[in-house]
Amino acid sequence: MRVTSKGQITIPQDIRRLAGMPPGSEVEFQFRDGEVVLEKVEVDPVQQRQRIEATIRSVAGSATADPALRTDDILRMTRGED
Repeated sequence: MRVTSKGQITIPQDIRRLAGMPPGSEVEFQFRDGEVVLEKVEVDPVQQRQRIEATIRSVAGSATADPALRTDDILRMTRGED
């Protein structure tokens, strides 16, 4: 098994299954006694929802839009046809 240049690893499927780690599971790495330890983190759904709501509140109203722009205008801009 290798660590990628981005520090990523792939946890083998049988290990994920035995550990009860479906896609999207939260994990934590720790360094103990010279070894790297991976632990599954149990996420409290109430705390997770509160974090999401706080994030939404922090960005609410920060986006601005030009009502004069039409879809065709936006597509031209994203394609560099400005």
